[in-house]
Amino acid sequence: MEVTGNVTQFSYFILSAYFDSGALKYLFFIIVKVLYILIVSSNVLLIVVICMNRSLHEPMYVFLCSLFVNELFGSASLFPFLLVQILSDVHTISTWLCFLQIFVVHSYGGCEIANLAIMAYDRYLAICCPLQYNTHMTSSRVACLIAASWMASIVSCLVIVALSSPLPLCGNIIDKVYCANFHIVKLACSDTTVNNVYGIVCMFTVVFSVILFTLYSYIRILKICLSAPKQARQKALSTCTPHLAALLNFCIGAFFEIIQGRFDMSNVPIVIRIFLSLYFLTCQPLLNPLIYGLKFTKIRVICKSLLFGQT
Repeated sequence: MEVTGNVTQFSYFILSAYFDSGALKYLFFIIVKVLYILIVSSNVLLIVVICMNRSLHEPMYVFLCSLFVNELFGSASLFPFLLVQILSDVHTISTWLCFLQIFVVHSYGGCEIANLAIMAYDRYLAICCPLQYNTHMTSSRVACLIAASWMASIVSCLVIVALSSPLPLCGNIIDKVYCANFHIVKLACSDTTVNNVYGIVCMFTVVFSVILFTLYSYIRILKICLSAPKQARQKALSTCTPHLAALLNFCIGAFFEIIQGRFDMSNVPIVIRIFLSLYFLTCQPLLNPLIYGLKFTKIRVICKSLLFGQT
């Protein structure tokens, strides 16, 4: 810890959202561990199923594979760290590890919304422009879309970390169970206009525009479905339902993250604050494999065959 004037360069941060749970910490440890095992096993299972079965080598399933890889990426930034913190009596995190966690968490969020937007575009082409689908959604186009979603998220998050890491800080207490960029910015003693402007630009030009594009795609799909025969309408809606459920779940988690960073949550019970913090990195990786695994017939049949020996 280095002091320069009234500013201190901290080598670690204190995560103040943890509380003394006594002997219950072992129960919490088991619950979190079981959740992480479920997340890893379910996402890995579906990735293996999609990769190993040629009948699933279609754009929609390839995009799903990218989504499941991202779920593993995001959950890995939280759960191993959370398991250590639950059993620890001192809830600190080194500065470099804190910024690494910020990078991974933000990259996960950016890649998640980008993947959902690409999947909405894929469904739009398949339902609204079926004759041009194979022309537009080629193997090279699929690879470019996936690469672009990952690279854009990674580059934008590298900028976030590059802007936040040099900031001189007046404190090192983060009221959260893991590191978040906005909480670091709030601790800064210097001008953070650049950080705030960049965050707002990313939020409105990237996140909101992507969500609006996704919603627009589904509105066009719904318009086509309303004028289609009943059987075709049911088939189209059945493929869009899991995408809409995943998008809604992501928006709920993102909303929880935004209100925690922008509003004073000190009057909210600590248990609720922890739940809101963990929702973003827990429910999406846990529910997405369940939503898609149960809804898509091809995946469900192959998974049942692998797990229970059914054909």
